[in-house]
Amino acid sequence: MALKERVFSGMQPTGSLHLGNYLGAMLQWIELQKTHECMYCVVDLHAITVWQDPQELRRAIRQVTAAYIAAGLDPKKSILFNQSQVSAHAELAWVFNCVARLGWLNRMTQFKEKAGKDRENASVGLYAYPNLMAADILAYKATHVPVGEDQKQHLELSRDIAQKFNNDFRDEIMSLGYAEGVFFPQPEPVITGPATRVMSLRDGTKKMSKSDPSDLSRINLTDDADTIARKVQKAKTDPEPLPSEAKGLEGRPEAENLVGIYAALVGKPVDAVLQDVGGSQFSTFKKSLAEVAVEKLSPIAAETSRMMQDSAGIDRILADGAARARQLAEPIMNEVKDIVGFIRS
Repeated sequence: MALKERVFSGMQPTGSLHLGNYLGAMLQWIELQKTHECMYCVVDLHAITVWQDPQELRRAIRQVTAAYIAAGLDPKKSILFNQSQVSAHAELAWVFNCVARLGWLNRMTQFKEKAGKDRENASVGLYAYPNLMAADILAYKATHVPVGEDQKQHLELSRDIAQKFNNDFRDEIMSLGYAEGVFFPQPEPVITGPATRVMSLRDGTKKMSKSDPSDLSRINLTDDADTIARKVQKAKTDPEPLPSEAKGLEGRPEAENLVGIYAALVGKPVDAVLQDVGGSQFSTFKKSLAEVAVEKLSPIAAETSRMMQDSAGIDRILADGAARARQLAEPIMNEVKDIVGFIRS
């Protein structure tokens, strides 16, 4: 049984999506939908690993969906849905809870970072989050997963879980006609967008994040033109002029970040940008960066805002995507139940 190439990825509905999400992932998602079968999920099950206000969560799910579409994802070309509408995610996550080993989860650095010193009060869901991520991918036998640096360890775990499931149940898998005993694929990482690590506008050594307390640290995809321009003007820089080649950005994290953002937005290599702006002061460069950021991003904010006026329309898109996702996941989940020894009607 040949494995079909399938792309799966998703983002959490916690806080507004920002420039880092757009450049680091969404531009790549938009390109992939031209050549691959793609599934892009709003991962609301992951969101509740920390407490969410129910009304705000519903609004955020719709807003992320609207931002997906406003940025260029086509619900006719890709399957767009929210995770909780497809029960296979939670069902397969439980099977994987029983396949994954405690030692594997203990090595997950992201849990340590998110739980901090108060680890005993973290939810079990936050701890087991990587098993659910593996289920997200493997419920559809996805073969390619666009991931950022902070998710690579989780994808490795997904590969380990897939391999252990295949090994543990090899005989049952082969009895279903999988000659090589391979039921789940080994999902491959896809290098994400043109700027894989967009950093904070207030600190070039920290990744741009929804959770940063300073709104000036990021450009949200919901920001209007004036707000985008103001945040670019207030972005931290250094006193030196811009260099004429990329090597000159070494040891200058804020300069490197702003030049990288500009290069990604205009679709040019960093060296080509620096050939044009080398020797310029940041006051001049920031004006150019603000102009291109407004040109690229303010239409996304406007379309997101327009779509949010029709929550029923967004819900219809999510329901349609969920129905299509269930059609893919149900036969896979039925075979999983047969393989592990469950009886189903």
